[in-house]
Amino acid sequence: MTRTGTAARRLHGEGTRVRCTAALRSLVALATLLWVQPLLRKSAVELAALVRRREVSAREVVDAHIARIEQVNARLNAVVAERFADARREADAADARLRAGGDVPPLLGVPCTVKEAIACAGMPHTSGLVARRGVRAAADAPAVRWLREAGAIVVGVTNVSELCMWMESNNRVYGRTCNPYDPSRTCGGSSGGEGAIVGAGGVPFGLGADIGGSIRIPAFFNGVFGHKPTGGRVPVTGHYPMADPRARRFLTLGPLARRAEDIPLLMHLLARRHASYPEGLAAPLGDVDRVDVSRLVVYDSAVGATADLLAAKQRAVAALAALGCEVRALDDPAFHRGFEVWSALLGEATDVAFAEHLGGGGPAVRPARELLRWAVGRSPHTLPAIGLALIEPLPRLARRRASRAAALGRALRARLDRLLGDRGVLVFPSFPRPAPRHNEPLLHVVDAGYTGLFNVLELPSTQVPCGLDRHGVPLGVQVVGGHGRDHVTIAVAMALERALGGWVPPLDR
Repeated sequence: MTRTGTAARRLHGEGTRVRCTAALRSLVALATLLWVQPLLRKSAVELAALVRRREVSAREVVDAHIARIEQVNARLNAVVAERFADARREADAADARLRAGGDVPPLLGVPCTVKEAIACAGMPHTSGLVARRGVRAAADAPAVRWLREAGAIVVGVTNVSELCMWMESNNRVYGRTCNPYDPSRTCGGSSGGEGAIVGAGGVPFGLGADIGGSIRIPAFFNGVFGHKPTGGRVPVTGHYPMADPRARRFLTLGPLARRAEDIPLLMHLLARRHASYPEGLAAPLGDVDRVDVSRLVVYDSAVGATADLLAAKQRAVAALAALGCEVRALDDPAFHRGFEVWSALLGEATDVAFAEHLGGGGPAVRPARELLRWAVGRSPHTLPAIGLALIEPLPRLARRRASRAAALGRALRARLDRLLGDRGVLVFPSFPRPAPRHNEPLLHVVDAGYTGLFNVLELPSTQVPCGLDRHGVPLGVQVVGGHGRDHVTIAVAMALERALGGWVPPLDR
């Protein structure tokens, strides 16, 4: 055991309640990570530069991250299928390419992971559905192919919630993924495996997907950055399950990263048109370097959250004000009915019932019958998936209420289009509470409205870590921008990283 590891175990001795400040936790965590492997705290941009200058080999970078995954994954269950041998061969090929000279792609030799629901050639592609056990992707999704063409090396695929429609990553194929800051807490979902392994320092970035918060919730729970692009910005071809055509702009692929400086490069690689995705956004991605954050108007949302999260939001707003931003308060009825708005607008655009997706190509699942099977331990499905299939028809039954909620959402979209434009952002809690204990989200289903609201409004949103609470659990906020203004929210995230410190490595417990 290393001296730092011994000190950390003594400080956080098994079975002993030790009180220490979040600052002390952060210092010990950073010391632990520095002692183990300095490469594990660097951004993808920094790692690529080191490899390009041949100050470190691609093989050394990949080996360091594989070692970290092997160190933490038994406890986290984040990476559910690995390709370590292939990744090492690809790293050796990257080093040979450097020795040969010539053009060097921007991510050459940098390891990453991919959400299991996104097609990665030769890897499992079940989306956590038992009926798809054994299914492997025949080819890369366009987004995965573009990352690989840029030199990134995929080391594995990560866990999801069943069919990617719940706030916890738990399914009957792979089991449950835990939070690296406290394994008794959830890592979030549905890109929870991505959040957990990026937050644990296992990779500098990963590729997730988001239809109701599935990038931002795991990024928040695991203390890292996560960007949900504007609807249509990144092709979703290769994601399973695929959203219905009218809802396809609500589903987005996007990056999770331990450092904000990686998001501009990753979005530059991902934000392209593709023939398989005619819904794609035509407007080009803006230039982060041309955003003058000091000239932005910051709208401070009036919405509830725990005291620690509200304090984190105020620290973020104050940091932006200190840079010269004008701050204005903003409230809206839709802020307080986010889950209803998300459910109503998504329901309007959905043609295939979730129960049919649960059937996995066979007959649709009968939710009431499946609930009884679950109660006696005979269902191949998780309780959240069965519950969603049960409640999905409710907006159609309560048409008048759903219609009012949808109208609230449309009115908010029009209002935010007017207010945000090119030089405004909304600072909003990523979630109303820090990462809860396993299964607790079942008691707080509507919490997903904090993120889902911005999916159905098709607005870009970047989750920004804001340190740890007194329990050592991550805090954060999301920065929402005008339609198509991904570069503005990313620029603000980078400014907040400089002001607030960004990702704090977790203590291994």
